[in-house]
Amino acid sequence: MEITAEMIKQLREATKAGVLDCRKALEAANGDFDKAVDYLREKGMATAAKRADRQASNGTIELYSHGGGRVGVMVEVNCETDFVARSEQFRTFAHEIALQIAANSPRYIKVEDIPAEVLEHERQIAIARAREEGKPEAILPKIAEGRLEKFKDEVVLLRQPYIRDAEKTVEQLLLETIAATGENIVIRRFARWELGEVS
Repeated sequence: MEITAEMIKQLREATKAGVLDCRKALEAANGDFDKAVDYLREKGMATAAKRADRQASNGTIELYSHGGGRVGVMVEVNCETDFVARSEQFRTFAHEIALQIAANSPRYIKVEDIPAEVLEHERQIAIARAREEGKPEAILPKIAEGRLEKFKDEVVLLRQPYIRDAEKTVEQLLLETIAATGENIVIRRFARWELGEVS
């Protein structure tokens, strides 16, 4: 199948990948747009893994206020160079992360950040709930594990569905941005406040 400039342009707009990468993805996918997107995502993930050990000490602190000042978010997003830190793509990513935090109230950035005692507490709640529902004792641990995974999807930023595209997670958005910028990017920390909230 012939790969046209229009096909490359559409894929580039959808993925923010380079022109040559888009052409290669479309060729590998025989012109299938969805397969080409998957190809680039896989390539992006591989690229991100190669960059994960690079020092990310530049970046930005993004501030976001929502609902007329009812919700406030501050998030630190780091990258390797000042050049990327000033790029529109990086700043847009940082803003999107602030929006995600405002909308979905995550408590942790990645699964490893959840304290063991919190996971154990959630496991006990899940087992107790399954017992109350009359589930057989033998399958309680499996039910608890399923509910724990759901809990992680809700409270871990990187596992949440991205607010603008529920087909992808925040982690996939991060990996795509790493692939597009060519630098390691780290969501370092965040704080979220809601008016009237007692901490």
